[in-house]
Amino acid sequence: MNIEQRVDALEQIEAIKAMKYRYWRACDAKDPQGFRDCFITSGARIDYGALGSFDDVEPMAQIFEKVALHTVDGRHVVFDMHHGVHPEITITGAGTAVGRWTLRFRQVNLIAKTETSSTGEYDDEYVLEDGQWKMSRCSFTETWSMTRPLDPATVVKEGSFGEGP
Repeated sequence: MNIEQRVDALEQIEAIKAMKYRYWRACDAKDPQGFRDCFITSGARIDYGALGSFDDVEPMAQIFEKVALHTVDGRHVVFDMHHGVHPEITITGAGTAVGRWTLRFRQVNLIAKTETSSTGEYDDEYVLEDGQWKMSRCSFTETWSMTRPLDPATVVKEGSFGEGP
């Protein structure tokens, strides 16, 4: 592989990383359209274990909306934090790639009055669609999870969601 090909491969890998980070940011920002935009337009294979397996992004996006956008008295009741680390991305062909990531996840659920911490592994396939890297397959396998009750004195302060400054 010559230097131009190596630089191109590195640029493609960085574009895939940026897309995956947008995906997690959309999850945390309660942004269903941003979530959808990270997947191919039609036919994405998604397997999120206990949350379900799907042959398109829309059924999973609807679950995401139901959970992430749930409000009580005008306030959100579920808060998520996704941190993806340890990316291993391989360009497999012209416009195709595979990747693996470790997820560090935290959720506060004010309805259940719980805090959950968990970790697991994503195994993805990526394709170029209309010049943008998208997920065509996304599979998550939980490694471990811990849920504990929130202390009754816990105060959760809701900030703003959406785009930054």
